[in-house]
Amino acid sequence: MTVYPKSGPVRLKTNLADGPAFRALKAGDVKSDLVTLDFCGPKAAHEAFKPMVRDNAFDCGELAVVTFLQAKAYDKPWVMLPAVVVGRFQHNCIGYNSARGALRPEDLAGKRVAVRSYSQTTGVWVRGILQHDYGVAPDSIAWVCADDPHLAEYRDPPSVERIKPGGKSLDQMLIDGEVDAFIGAQLPKDPSVRPLIPDPEAAAKAWYAKHRTPQINHIFAVSSTLAAARPDVVKEIWRMLVAAKRLAPAPADGIDMTPLGADAMRPGLALIAQYALEQQIIPRRADVDALLAETAPPLT
Repeated sequence: MTVYPKSGPVRLKTNLADGPAFRALKAGDVKSDLVTLDFCGPKAAHEAFKPMVRDNAFDCGELAVVTFLQAKAYDKPWVMLPAVVVGRFQHNCIGYNSARGALRPEDLAGKRVAVRSYSQTTGVWVRGILQHDYGVAPDSIAWVCADDPHLAEYRDPPSVERIKPGGKSLDQMLIDGEVDAFIGAQLPKDPSVRPLIPDPEAAAKAWYAKHRTPQINHIFAVSSTLAAARPDVVKEIWRMLVAAKRLAPAPADGIDMTPLGADAMRPGLALIAQYALEQQIIPRRADVDALLAETAPPLT
């Protein structure tokens, strides 16, 4: 466990990718006499999620929201600042091989669908969309996964099949017809692969009109030990995040995908927590208000 000084400046190991919302933070345009953020995480932030929750390898930084929900369920020492680091709509993140014939979302029951890890946040959002908008229950699908979960304590449900390491990639399995669909932030680069959800951009706009929230992917998390020992440092990190966000370009479509503040985050956090519970990702219902209120000092 890291021991933090009781007062004075601190240097914090930070996991943060080069996203547009907080680019000013990494560029050094937002400075602090109290906090130095050591951006020592990998270029792809998701590569640090497992060591964050298993080994406490960082003091703060970007963390997948579903990984955070699982971490709280298994009593890992992390708290959340009310800041969305990455948000996007996921309707274009599931594809199928059109060379094998037409496929609709409603047709997925009884099919095999590949996703990197069952607990991957993108997969949780897509399964929630399939269940609530297309009537396809997650446990009616056979899930083919390559990676283990970030949390060592978590066990996949019975509908999950894990492929052997070093074998064929999930992308190639889709192209070769060994799975019926694929979920990922990037679909395979093959001309036969098409989005499963027709006109995903229009579907995402309709979803937003209904829910009025972006789909949260990554949030900013802080070590519970740091939050307890140095609330002044946590408050300064929040100030830096707010200052950096103010320097970010405004969204062209008016939809803020990386909102700040508890009120702005609550709807999206509540929805992904609901999906995670329904999909057996977390063992009990998350208290969203408690999660948002947990960080000391209170933030607005």
